[in-house]
Amino acid sequence: MSPYTAEFIGTMILVLLGNGVCANVNLSRTLGNNAGWIVIATGWGLAVAFAVYLVNAHSGAHINPAVTLALASIGQFAWERVGGYLVAQLGGAIVGATLVWLTYLSHWKETDDEGSIRGCFCTGPAIPNPVSNLITEAVGTFVLVLGVLAILTPANLIPNSGFKEGFAPCLVGIMVWSIGLSLGGPTGYAINPARDLGPRIAHAILPIHGKGDSNWRYSWIPVVGPIVGGVVGAFCYQALWPAG
Repeated sequence: MSPYTAEFIGTMILVLLGNGVCANVNLSRTLGNNAGWIVIATGWGLAVAFAVYLVNAHSGAHINPAVTLALASIGQFAWERVGGYLVAQLGGAIVGATLVWLTYLSHWKETDDEGSIRGCFCTGPAIPNPVSNLITEAVGTFVLVLGVLAILTPANLIPNSGFKEGFAPCLVGIMVWSIGLSLGGPTGYAINPARDLGPRIAHAILPIHGKGDSNWRYSWIPVVGPIVGGVVGAFCYQALWPAG
């Protein structure tokens, strides 16, 4: 499998399972309707872990443009491969969101609230404030990238134990779970430009009954915020863990 195919598949599965839990909780007459924030955060953490396990050996399982750009910015990923990764991630996210739409096909027309429908695809702020919302997304992705780099540094692992290969995806999933529980309330914690932009595009083009608009006014925040936070997190790691 090529790394670009792996990034496409990994991001597709991430969005299918992550946005799938949002649909299960948000849409009317599902068996998980109104299950709450803990279920959503847990579903996203498990989605990340599963997606990383699925494609880690083939692409490094970035499945997130902010991670790709952060790694490239500190010399841990080749810049000439960045464009291909970003395209694969965005494409995978669009397809993953489309699969969520198909999975819950009978439930869209049963749901009257436009915000609940939109929330099955993309994020939105609890209190709209561009500066505050941007900071929230940057902080969440800062924690994500710093954690991915620092927790999995060789100094924290037993050499030649296979721990990184076997358990690193679980640790990343737990970290995303923690970010969702602790930092996700203000904006819904996109912390991943593809995870938000790809499904937002799907929301705009799919024939969904009563979907309303796709809130493009807000769409730049879950793109710019994670990129800024991810790059800062990467440079912070490089400064504080120079031997990593």
